[in-house]
Amino acid sequence: MQFQLDKTDGNARACTIKTTHSTIQTPVFMPVGTVGAVKALDATDLATFIKPEIILGNTYHLYIRPGDETIRVMGKLHGFTKFPKSFLTDSGGFQAFSLSSNVKIDEGGITFRSHVDGSKHYFTPQKVIDIQHNLGSDIMMILDDLVALPATQERIKASIERTTRWAQESIDYFRAKQSEGIGIEQNIFAIIQGGTDNAFREKSAKELCAMDFDGFAIGGLSVGEANQDMYNTVAWTTQFMPTDKPRYLMGVGTPEDLVENVSRGIDMFDCVMPTRNARNGTLFSSFGKFSIKKAEFKTDERPIDPECGCMVCQTYSRAYLCHLFRAKEITYFRLATIHNLYYYLDLMKQMREAILEERFEAFKYEFYSKRS
Repeated sequence: MQFQLDKTDGNARACTIKTTHSTIQTPVFMPVGTVGAVKALDATDLATFIKPEIILGNTYHLYIRPGDETIRVMGKLHGFTKFPKSFLTDSGGFQAFSLSSNVKIDEGGITFRSHVDGSKHYFTPQKVIDIQHNLGSDIMMILDDLVALPATQERIKASIERTTRWAQESIDYFRAKQSEGIGIEQNIFAIIQGGTDNAFREKSAKELCAMDFDGFAIGGLSVGEANQDMYNTVAWTTQFMPTDKPRYLMGVGTPEDLVENVSRGIDMFDCVMPTRNARNGTLFSSFGKFSIKKAEFKTDERPIDPECGCMVCQTYSRAYLCHLFRAKEITYFRLATIHNLYYYLDLMKQMREAILEERFEAFKYEFYSKRS
């Protein structure tokens, strides 16, 4: 991986990340392709209408099905999915959190039962890396211990201590494998934990950032805490993160969350919000979000967003999309997903341009003024 800090404007950063498969300009939003596909879209849709340089896949879900060995023999993720750009794969730590009724965590790793067939599996820091070697992702995340908020001090303390131990095991194993010629084109990120406690976040960040990782993520946020607590935690944590490596905030979030956290020094984001909301009838726009299912749109000839350059806004009316949604027509899911992802990625481009031109605060003011 090559990393370059192109410009700063306050704490906001515009960077360039080069992997084997693509050149990624930040701030960047990564569409979520949990099981090797962005829901409702294929690789041609992505290449034609969205044009992401990186998308996210999930280690847990791909391991469960079709299986990482199947993906390896089918040409790894790039060959299997035909998406030629970069992949980032999450480690499965979040699934241990979200599927907690089927999960048991110990000092060595995470035991879980498959949500598909109930079979039992055990993820260790080393096994997660082996799976991601088979997946062939450009950026792999290490196994971490994610805690729902609010949580006791004892639970958060145990989480960061376990995450640090697993991080050391992960980086040692990853670099050893690279010395054997395995994963030499892959990169590895650590995940900072600590809830919304400043002391714990500082401890976790300092311990992890002292290790030889290619980038660092902030995890364990947007899991039940207030938005302002999340923003404060990000602002506090980034001061302990290297300026010469990527900063990734995991699982966040709304357009407002993206703007606020770019202003606090974050480079990379992912979230299911634009795709999930699209399927539920919620569309994002420069003036805010709205539900296309409402009767007021049945004869509305306007596009979703007059300021949007996506294929959907250039072609179809709100009335047509309202009809498709109400008719439960599968075409709706594709068109709505294209629009929402285009909006998100265009928002990131606008922020990058504002940073490069040293007008990020003016951009932020205009972003909110349109919503008011």
